[in-house]
Amino acid sequence: MRKMVNLLGTPQDSQELKQQLHQLQHYTQNLVKDTSGNLKDLNSIPPPALVTDQREFKMLKDRLQEEFATAANAFQDIQRYELQKEKEEVRRTRANSNIAPPPTSKDIFGDDSFSNQLIELRDNNTPKHLQQQQMQDDLDLQMLQQQEQSIQELEKNISEVNDIFKELAVMVHDQGEIVDSIEASVEKTEVFVGRGASELREAAQYSNKLRKKRCILLLCGSAILVILLLLIYYSN
Repeated sequence: MRKMVNLLGTPQDSQELKQQLHQLQHYTQNLVKDTSGNLKDLNSIPPPALVTDQREFKMLKDRLQEEFATAANAFQDIQRYELQKEKEEVRRTRANSNIAPPPTSKDIFGDDSFSNQLIELRDNNTPKHLQQQQMQDDLDLQMLQQQEQSIQELEKNISEVNDIFKELAVMVHDQGEIVDSIEASVEKTEVFVGRGASELREAAQYSNKLRKKRCILLLCGSAILVILLLLIYYSN
């Protein structure tokens, strides 16, 4: 993605490049949102009962959150870099055209006064025999509008990633509170686990005793059967 952004404003720049970059950014933006939602779901999972499993679970969540934060931060850096290049391209386009810059970006999309100003400027300064220049001005205006839309979309995406970072910070803070709560209840958990292990040992001992009794009974039964067979054989 950074390589594609580096090509913006260069001879290799094209509408196809911008479209591919936009699709890749849209996919990455959705991936960031989905990953953030998955981390929320992971953070809502109850911690394991065993202390060792709790630590492993915490390490896993910390690692995933750290990797996600690193990737999202890199993506946001690319967005900021592209935003800077887009604004530079808008300034170059305005400098090379007959279109005056608007007072604010809202005037382009939210107010018709700037559009009317452009029409009046074009009608007053463009005679009929300069239709080619008029067509070029129309193309410049269309390009500027597309660039302004891209800038607004980039600013919106950057703001959304910022919100995700805030949510991630809240998750990490809440996770710390959960871990503290887990540590406070470690003794109770260990007692519970110890009782369970003791019960399992008692059950295993009882099962071994039953198995020994069955073996003894089986041996006694086999001996009695052999004795009966011998008595029958010698009596005949």
